[in-house]
Amino acid sequence: MLDKNELNEYALMANALRFLCADMVQNANSGHPGAPMGLADIAVVLGFHIRLNPKNPKWINRDRLIFSGGHASALVYSLLHLWGFEVSLEDLKNFRKFGSKTPGHPEYKHTPGVEITTGPLGQGIANAVGFAMAGKLAASMLGEDLIHHKVYCLCGDGDLEEGISYEAASLAGHHGLNNLILIYDSNNITIEGDCCIAMSENIKARFEAQNWEVFSIDGHNFLEIDEALKKAKSALKPVLIIAKTQIAKGSQKFCGSHKAHGAPLGAEEICISKESLGFNPEEQFFIPQSCKIRFQNTAELGELENHKWNQIFAESSQKSLLEEMLKPDFSKIVYPNFEEQEAQGKAIATRASNGIILNAIAQALPGFVGGSADLAPSNNTELKGKGDFPKGRNFHFGIREHAMGAISNAMANYGLFLPFCATFFVFSDYLAPSVRVASLMQSKVFYIWTHDSIGVGEDGATHEPIEQLSHFRAMPNLNVFRPCDAFENVACWQVAFEIKGPCAFVLSRQNLPVLEKVSKENVRKGAYLKLASKLDLQNPKITLLASGSEVDLALKSAEKLEQEGIATQVVSAPSYDLFMQEGKDYRDSLLKGKVIALEASRALEWFAFAEEVIGMSSFGASGKGEELFKYFGFSVENVIQTAKKHLG
Repeated sequence: MLDKNELNEYALMANALRFLCADMVQNANSGHPGAPMGLADIAVVLGFHIRLNPKNPKWINRDRLIFSGGHASALVYSLLHLWGFEVSLEDLKNFRKFGSKTPGHPEYKHTPGVEITTGPLGQGIANAVGFAMAGKLAASMLGEDLIHHKVYCLCGDGDLEEGISYEAASLAGHHGLNNLILIYDSNNITIEGDCCIAMSENIKARFEAQNWEVFSIDGHNFLEIDEALKKAKSALKPVLIIAKTQIAKGSQKFCGSHKAHGAPLGAEEICISKESLGFNPEEQFFIPQSCKIRFQNTAELGELENHKWNQIFAESSQKSLLEEMLKPDFSKIVYPNFEEQEAQGKAIATRASNGIILNAIAQALPGFVGGSADLAPSNNTELKGKGDFPKGRNFHFGIREHAMGAISNAMANYGLFLPFCATFFVFSDYLAPSVRVASLMQSKVFYIWTHDSIGVGEDGATHEPIEQLSHFRAMPNLNVFRPCDAFENVACWQVAFEIKGPCAFVLSRQNLPVLEKVSKENVRKGAYLKLASKLDLQNPKITLLASGSEVDLALKSAEKLEQEGIATQVVSAPSYDLFMQEGKDYRDSLLKGKVIALEASRALEWFAFAEEVIGMSSFGASGKGEELFKYFGFSVENVIQTAKKHLG
């Protein structure tokens, strides 16, 4: 129980925190003061419960703190500064300014102490579920003496309106993630006004129906906040704390108003509000000395816990496993050899060869984990013999692509795991926001996207991806691979492990011939000479540029063109992104004569190099895959006709 003096000190700390955030937004003349001011009381009490060590911010057993609403960024940075992370007062004064450590929304790897990039509403809740799942799996693998931390997430009304939060909360309740504590800043305000204009559901009943324990408190009552956090830490289920708060608490004019959400309060209003609560209206970015000392308690408690953990770790039987997971050795992977299939002329879908590769990787890397959005048999993503979460390394995300993407981001940022997640390529649209955030963070997530073209066949246009390949190639920091066969698939994975950031594997449903071995050096260039012209090695008349399933079409077409006396070479391009990085000299040395690109997708990006692209200008159709390829122009006859047209 907190005594009167402690309550007074907490109140002083909270008000100092409020005005620090208000000053940041006012100084930037941009930002969101409302949520930080409304959450200040909760943040103060949370600081005495959470276990972080600013001197060792990557300590693996630290508690994780996620702010799902990026509009609370002023509060994030203020707490990091006061708790002792490498965020200075000068950094707070540079809030939202170009090149600062304190951008408009928190960014992972940019600001020390920020666990994950947030901003798009709802993402942070799914991230928190991902961190909690990672914590549970780590505890299962390494023991609860080494891994026993909590995951705290602060969210608002907007986060709970976004559908991703429902997906993620459902999965968290299903698995009973009692290491997860979600604090809901329930101020009933969104940008357009009171929440009642768009939301009227019973949040408590919603979460209880999803197997959560729910506490309702006054978010400005220190005793209730403290008691709720104590209960939450010993709960047997994930916990939602519904904290009724007032947006812009402490502001004389804007407390409780939606006008405080996304605009500075104004210098005059801040001065009046400071004076009403006993602060000097002339002082900006001011924290009383007694408050500074109390805020530092968070770091002191965290450092003590870290020291105790170090002693346990030094004597742990799982020490070597933990170290192996922290620094995976990719040289241990024994990749499958598809020479037998090649010798026998067998064909194998790249989704199938990829499944064999995934299992080879899992044998070598204990931190390689993942799953599918209820499509593992079709995606070929089961890690055989590795068990199911929470005791094993296979995840069953259910039909929840959006949450799956955000959960995987958190798994990657956790520090011990290399996660993959899988679905049909056409459904990658559902997780595109999470892929974008992963790319922004350059987090090591692997996406397995199968059924990559009109080759899907009878399922029809709704299931046949057309524009997705161009979309994801356009995304910065994301490397997209579309291998043409099993050998190229292996090389793509070898290169992917060398790349900083996320990678996607776009894979065929239909069987593709196994061609010949390819080195990762060739794949690292993004495109390489697959077949040289026998008629004119140095100066072919035609270059057929293709990826994935269309490489085989290019090879068959080149053979026919050469029989007709037209010197033709074939270039396989498994990675457009890497090809673009190679530079103009390499591209010019490779692409000779008239260049015709073949790709069963929208493929507009290939016009950068090709005179013509045989691609998709419409959606697909329902029918056998081979019939659709012919109908849409992916035939030897059409390739030959197109080549001759460009040769006059």
